[in-house]
Amino acid sequence: MSDPVVTDVETLRQHYADPSEIVNAKAIDRIDDFCRRFIALSPFLVIATASADGRSDCSPRGDAPGFVQVVDDKTLLIPDRRGNNRLDSIENILSEPHVGLLFMVPGIDETLRINGNCRIVVDPDVLEPFAVRGKAPTAALEVTVDDVYFHCGKALKRSHLWDAERHVERKSFPTLGRIIAEQTKMASVDEVEANVAESYKKRMY
Repeated sequence: MSDPVVTDVETLRQHYADPSEIVNAKAIDRIDDFCRRFIALSPFLVIATASADGRSDCSPRGDAPGFVQVVDDKTLLIPDRRGNNRLDSIENILSEPHVGLLFMVPGIDETLRINGNCRIVVDPDVLEPFAVRGKAPTAALEVTVDDVYFHCGKALKRSHLWDAERHVERKSFPTLGRIIAEQTKMASVDEVEANVAESYKKRMY
């Protein structure tokens, strides 16, 4: 009996068909007009990073559509808005600059994937144009593009992600405040709920 756990590429490929020529060819090394238009529509992305010792992280980034600036066909700037200050992604980038980005546009099932190298920019002249409500981001992530491609919509179609009729009723799942309070045992539910509410109201930017 063969080992049920795959440990090498050759064995892995025996379980999958080869990608078609067009699938391989669709990966390009620049941000073309289609990519620019998609990024301009996108209010949300996920950034994947890894530390030097291989610890991975995946973090959401979101703002008004087009919040990511396309500097040129090889460069993106992503404002780093206020968050929880754990700095998981940014600390990873300091030791391992390779990143993966996944852009989403509500209502469109296809996604845009960008892989590249990232550095952290704190130049006020770069940050000030990203200011919202008079507040510039603390830093910006400057991504130099290696490869770019549009990903088919099978995952989003299977998940019905944009189908409002399938959206979960918010009251059917515990609030973030309750979850944090019960997991940490460091404050009451009411205290954490109030802090979360204040954060959403006053500390978005």
